[in-house]
Amino acid sequence: MSPTLCRPALWFPENTINLEETLNLCRKLHGGHEKLQAVLRMIENTGVKKRHIVQPIDATLLHPGVEARTEIYQRETRRNLPGVVDEALRSADVHKDDIDAIVYVSCTGFTMPPMTTWMINELGFRSDVRQIPMAQLGCAAGGAAVNRAHDFCLAYPDANVLIVTSEFCSLCYQPTDSDVGMLLSNGLFGDAIAAAVVRGKGGTGMALSWNSAYLVPNTEEWISYRVKDTGYHFQLDRRVPRTMSMIAPTLRQFANQQEWDVSSLDFYVIHAGGPRILDDLSDLLGVPTEAFRHSRSVLSDYGNIASAVVLAVLQRFFDDGSVTNGGRGMVAGFGPGITAEIALGTWRAPAGREEGNGTTGEAHRGPEQVASLSPALIAR
Repeated sequence: MSPTLCRPALWFPENTINLEETLNLCRKLHGGHEKLQAVLRMIENTGVKKRHIVQPIDATLLHPGVEARTEIYQRETRRNLPGVVDEALRSADVHKDDIDAIVYVSCTGFTMPPMTTWMINELGFRSDVRQIPMAQLGCAAGGAAVNRAHDFCLAYPDANVLIVTSEFCSLCYQPTDSDVGMLLSNGLFGDAIAAAVVRGKGGTGMALSWNSAYLVPNTEEWISYRVKDTGYHFQLDRRVPRTMSMIAPTLRQFANQQEWDVSSLDFYVIHAGGPRILDDLSDLLGVPTEAFRHSRSVLSDYGNIASAVVLAVLQRFFDDGSVTNGGRGMVAGFGPGITAEIALGTWRAPAGREEGNGTTGEAHRGPEQVASLSPALIAR
């Protein structure tokens, strides 16, 4: 059997800001900006109707310093992460003693030792759990976390891996930044914590068959942090929304290598960085707009929640029951680099559920056959 990505759990802060409030704040704070009207149109076009933020908006707009923001990040993560982890473990039907590795992802807060150390000490995980912190892949890290958990379970077939993402994008707000990319980001990103378990054996959800990654050459400055005395300053190049034309051929080629047609999969867990990305990817892959409905709804309801997006999208497929046993699917996360992290797998329904209409055929290499492949072939 191939490793299975089980149902994710998510937490969102109680503080929210809606689209109209975001637009009004932009008018108030940047009323004299020469490109204000263009910025307002771009924020409206994101499709983001509401975002959750870890502090009330008045506090969010202040910058108390890097030390204070780091304290907020640590406090709020430690306060809210345990419940998310417990829910993810229950959904996967495993206990803390069953976890052999923890992949912890965040690009919006930094600690050393990593948060995995605190989790082992305070939440009851075994002291020999492998720690895999990930801090610099931004939004792509959600897909990367799934893939590294997959790799770990291939190396240790009886292992179970816990994935945790904690993203408080609002803590990276910089009051002095007024370039167009930054102003757009102020209306796009939201906060969330997410967790999911990848089981080496058993479980229900997405049975992970293959994973891959792709770096678009010479785009490393398109999404980046500029580190200053005031912390992380997010840099977003205007060319970013057009990157799908550079990535879509790789997605198609990767599926073709497994003798799958990327245009006719049964489910797509796509990072919702913005509506242009989803629109272009739909056109370039020949995928109906409806296939990306959960990516769009997560973007609308929560904004771009960085590495937590793919888990939020995946949760909606669990909850709507639209994917039947054996259905083929893709996970794709995009972020700085420009990096794409990609996974392919089939839906594993609970035992006893009637076989559905997932695409199958003799050319498909199923999970039981994947187990016989070398890790190098699986991750190619």
